[in-house]
Amino acid sequence: MEEIPVLGLGTWKAAPGEVTEAVKVAIDVGYRHLDCAYVYHNENEVGVGIQSKIKEGAVRRENLFIVSKILGQQAGVHSQLPRAPWPCVCASSLPLQLWCTCHKKSLVKAACTRSLKTLKLDYLDLYLMHWPMGFKSGEADLPVDHNGMIVPSDTDFLNTWEAMENLVAAGLVRAIGVSNFNHQQLERLLNKPNLRFKPVTNQIECHPYLTQKNLISFCQSRNVSVTAYLPFGGSSGGMHLMEDPTIQTIAQKHRKSAAQILIRFQIQRNLRVIPKSVNPKRILENFQVFDFELSEEDMTDLLGLDRNLRLSTFPITENHKDYPFRAEF
Repeated sequence: MEEIPVLGLGTWKAAPGEVTEAVKVAIDVGYRHLDCAYVYHNENEVGVGIQSKIKEGAVRRENLFIVSKILGQQAGVHSQLPRAPWPCVCASSLPLQLWCTCHKKSLVKAACTRSLKTLKLDYLDLYLMHWPMGFKSGEADLPVDHNGMIVPSDTDFLNTWEAMENLVAAGLVRAIGVSNFNHQQLERLLNKPNLRFKPVTNQIECHPYLTQKNLISFCQSRNVSVTAYLPFGGSSGGMHLMEDPTIQTIAQKHRKSAAQILIRFQIQRNLRVIPKSVNPKRILENFQVFDFELSEEDMTDLLGLDRNLRLSTFPITENHKDYPFRAEF
């Protein structure tokens, strides 16, 4: 498989009316990694932006890396999903993600095909299992009981993985991976008997307030790359990560923005990173992170900010047997 570009354009929470232009700007700037998911309900607009630039001759499909995730069933789910408090950036590689209501083996191919049709593509570079948890299939993306808690399916993510492997064999996707897996779940997958294709990445929340040191070390020791989402973090104790004095000091020292420091931080940890933005100025700024380097002291100071602050906790799924955040890492 082609190497995942280190920097991508995230499209989570990007409004349909904005995301097409954001994709166009990102491709013009130089992004070649695009991260999306059916459950974001903007894949059609992402596809319009991609096709526009291909027809224009600005980029060729084979030069883009497109990622998506297993889909959900209907609009409206994103208002209840864990929310990113700051914009992100991702561009030409499109990883797609398989949503939790489609974990039954019989539903996986249809989910992928639907995303391909919406994006107007023949194949995906990377397809991710969005969460290790399967939900009851049906009309709702978030099927809940009378207590407002998720209704699980009787699926096992190992069986879901087998259906995803079939997508690779069929040429619909080039590679497959996971998202929000803890180390125990990833180890179980890697030790699966008759594993045909190993996960190429684990996409996880990661920023200086949640450095994920142990999980990253585990993934890299198993030759599974790590992709950081929510790289701009959120608030803790009334202070937002972007306003943290340590980050502001490092930004001033390098004459860079706080966002650029946070992106560069992940790159120097050998992570892929997918910030999100629909602002043309920020999309460009977020890409200008290859002309400077953080010192060892800078990296130590940023790692020292860790307070295990997880923003994407998905609390309505805490009853699920495969809820990933009960494990230490």
